[in-house]
Amino acid sequence: MGDPLHTILTERLGCRWPIIQTAMGWVAEPSLVIGSSNAGAFGFLGAAVMTPREAREKILAVRQGTDKPFGVNFHSFQPGADQIVELILANKDQVRAVSFGRGPNAKMIGRFKDAGILCVPTVGAVKHAQKMVELGVDMVNVQGGEGGGHTGSVPTTVLLPQVLDAVKVPVIASGGFADGRGLAAAMAYGAVGIAMGTRFLLTKESPVPDTTKTAYLKATTDGIIVTTKLDGIPQRMVRTRLMDKIEKSGKLGMWLRAIEASAAMKKLSGASWIDMIKSAKGMTGHGQVPLKQAMMAATMPMLIQKAVVDGDIEHGVMATGVVGGRIGEIPSCQELVDRIVAEAHERLAVLAGLGREAASAA
Repeated sequence: MGDPLHTILTERLGCRWPIIQTAMGWVAEPSLVIGSSNAGAFGFLGAAVMTPREAREKILAVRQGTDKPFGVNFHSFQPGADQIVELILANKDQVRAVSFGRGPNAKMIGRFKDAGILCVPTVGAVKHAQKMVELGVDMVNVQGGEGGGHTGSVPTTVLLPQVLDAVKVPVIASGGFADGRGLAAAMAYGAVGIAMGTRFLLTKESPVPDTTKTAYLKATTDGIIVTTKLDGIPQRMVRTRLMDKIEKSGKLGMWLRAIEASAAMKKLSGASWIDMIKSAKGMTGHGQVPLKQAMMAATMPMLIQKAVVDGDIEHGVMATGVVGGRIGEIPSCQELVDRIVAEAHERLAVLAGLGREAASAA
């Protein structure tokens, strides 16, 4: 019999193990993508917070650090999205997949498919999975409510089987996974692999400053909350003094943060105010949210950047999955992947043995 961890995910993405490192903004940088890909997982570069120039430089950096296939994440509404799409297509010999939330239309998906690049969107609801399949995607990554950042209310253990029953494409499970037991459980449901964000954020190759990693390690499950005060949409964050202050703020405070973050994003990206408004409108068109919320969501990376890039947890926010509350150490990507694979093989072997014992007793 073949290795149960060799699934259609590993076959089609070209990685050794059915483990995806998700495209966290400011965190899924070349060092992490290289580390996770060389360890046997499939790494996604987080280009959704990059300018086209930055994306070009960082795609090249990944290519120089690994000969393994990798993916690129982007948003169709971000400034410079058309240029980033062309960059992805130009690197189709090694960029094996694209990921997105509110993503491209059927025509753009068709361009990726014609180039041999797989489309693997992240969805948080059954209807969104069905819509993506209608548009022609190759796989869907199902993120349950345990996931970090923007999240829904349906737990992975409920949402995953719902989506598996509703679509005919391969399904990846995310939201609450950090070890081999989770990988074995996801495969028992019928998923072809797992995707992890928080667990990869807390690795040695993650570019997050040590001060911020230490704060993440101190977070308990009770210290991880879901808030709507950042942009009006539920997000899962580590509870900090800043988050407590934000939770007590009113609508005016939300608008002031949006304006401040918009100005910072404009300066960083070089985008015009017209580009920023177009980006926000693009979010309203895909996500059916009010313009105010979309403008705030479009600038949220700036608040995350303060914590995960600058190490300033006093003035930044720390997105996390609830699983972060039980992570207590920072391994290398290789150590992490090797451990997950060993644990998954062990659990699957135990389950297979129990099945044989039951069959013999029958």
